[in-house]
Amino acid sequence: MKTRTVLVVGGCLLMAYAVVGALTDADLTPGGVLLFLAAVLVVHDVVWMAAVLAVGVALTRVPSRYRPTIRAAVITVAAVTVVGLPLALGFGRVADNTSVLPLPYGRNLVAVLLAVAATTLLVCVVRRRQAVRNPKDPPSGVR
Repeated sequence: MKTRTVLVVGGCLLMAYAVVGALTDADLTPGGVLLFLAAVLVVHDVVWMAAVLAVGVALTRVPSRYRPTIRAAVITVAAVTVVGLPLALGFGRVADNTSVLPLPYGRNLVAVLLAVAATTLLVCVVRRRQAVRNPKDPPSGVR
């Protein structure tokens, strides 16, 4: 309980610092900030949460022995894609400065996603073989 209290107090202090910093900024345009916050709210609640719920429903069809592995893979793919997709699409790239985003981020993103898929497949194959060898053991996730 103490850890949660410390984290909540720390988060509130950080948010207060951000609000005070924003309000004391001479270049702040309140309309722009409100528009940004409304856009973030809509994207989060309409797009992101709908996608999360759809994936959650799809994961209920996965056998329970593979569900933790698939869940971890989906979370990893989502995090890597959210971070890597803007780089792969070239946001921030300037034609006259080759040192900005110099790597082939699209190819590298695909390579990381394929590595996650291969690792997930390998773990699922190992779990399947273990289940065939030990048929008396209940599948993982079943209590």
